[in-house]
Amino acid sequence: MTRFVMPTRKEIHKAYLEGEEAVVALFERTIGQLAARVQALEDQLAKNSRNSSKPPSSDGLKKPAPRSLRKRSGKKSGGQPGHKGHTLKAVEHPQHIEVHRVDQCAHCQASLKGVAASSVEKRQVFDLPVVTVEVTEHQAEVKQCSHCGAVNKGEFPDGVTQAVQYGVRLKAQGVYFNQHHHIPLERTREILLDLYGHSPSEATLVAACREAEEQVSPINEAAKAYLVETEEPVHCDETGLRGEGKLHWTHVASTKRATYLAVHAKRGRKALDEIDILPRRKGWVVHDGFSSYDQYPGLEHACCNAHHLRELVFIEERYEQEWAGKMIELLVDIKEAVEKAKQQGQAALSEQEREGFETQYDRLIVQGLQANPPPPDPPAEKKRGRKKQSKPKNLLDRLQSHKQEVLAFMYDVNVPFDNNLAERDLRMVKLKQKISGSFRTQQGAQTFCRIRSYISTARKNGQRAFDALVAALQGEPFCPDFLQQHMAIPG
Repeated sequence: MTRFVMPTRKEIHKAYLEGEEAVVALFERTIGQLAARVQALEDQLAKNSRNSSKPPSSDGLKKPAPRSLRKRSGKKSGGQPGHKGHTLKAVEHPQHIEVHRVDQCAHCQASLKGVAASSVEKRQVFDLPVVTVEVTEHQAEVKQCSHCGAVNKGEFPDGVTQAVQYGVRLKAQGVYFNQHHHIPLERTREILLDLYGHSPSEATLVAACREAEEQVSPINEAAKAYLVETEEPVHCDETGLRGEGKLHWTHVASTKRATYLAVHAKRGRKALDEIDILPRRKGWVVHDGFSSYDQYPGLEHACCNAHHLRELVFIEERYEQEWAGKMIELLVDIKEAVEKAKQQGQAALSEQEREGFETQYDRLIVQGLQANPPPPDPPAEKKRGRKKQSKPKNLLDRLQSHKQEVLAFMYDVNVPFDNNLAERDLRMVKLKQKISGSFRTQQGAQTFCRIRSYISTARKNGQRAFDALVAALQGEPFCPDFLQQHMAIPG
């Protein structure tokens, strides 16, 4: 937002001497600048998580009223016919059985000890046993050969390297709390102490995280190679991350089956080049329209329409422009048509449907441009940079110039409507900072992103996060079948 400067007394006097037209021009220019500034400030105050890209946490205590863009299905709320419910069910073979006997009649107090029970009423309680840390002592025998005198010693199992150490499952729980649930190291130690009576040092927990990071690195590299080659649309996004007191950026590339997170000091082309997925990829990439993505001409680009819907909601509310509401309805209608086509097994919408939607799209762009003419050229002495435009005009320019990217989901039904997948994968980074604060070291940020990449990939393929971490610390990290071909071959 440009800083407003009041006309000086000298400028006002000069305009007065030049006559009525000069005074009117000065007045209009000053009022115009003030009006633009007030509009910008009011727009800034009116933004929230529903009509902009601001996160829900920025809404404060006054949450905006929800407004769903989905049309009513006509179905009642709750589970639908045929939906399989999930509830706690009794097991056939419980681990423990407690019999509560009837020794006396409650009515006449006669003894019933010798009477056989005609039936039993069963109730099952699911609970945790008392959990304690078990200590396993490994003893390696030492024997001297009676023939040659050589001393021989038994071999300890892999991973048993210290006189006293924590085992895989306890370390995995520390990594699980700290990396998956974003709990700070001090509170992770407190949880382990309360649950098991043991409180590993912060150094031990950090070492366990670094060990897990090292073990999962081959899986992440395989996921990276897969994201370069897959025919599935790859979702990309980036978000700010504080580390060592400086702003860094977390970049994500993901599909429904794999996730790759990387930390870099830069947000744009330099970071994307060094992460080295987009420079080598050919195929669909879904993103929010950030200009750095457009610098890779070998990609097929699709823009996130969730961003467009939020901006259109803002324009409809703040500027009361009818075309914005109609554009919202059109995008939602196209989305529903595409979903219906996919359910019917169609590879694409019919040419007639596409042409009809395109005609409506173009007509709304024209209506929007008529309501938002380009700003007048600035005075000759101020012709520097791009002309400042209103928010509706900026959005219209993008919707017009990037029409193919905006409607990519209509031209190819395999392309998603939005980039919500990448945003969900990145959300954990923001949650980590919200719970634990910024990262004290760059290494800590990298460790978190690498472990989170592995956990996200494992969960997308039906694995529990804790089981995946135990497998990693045992030296056998989980690797989905489709990544096997991308694993580097040692040697």
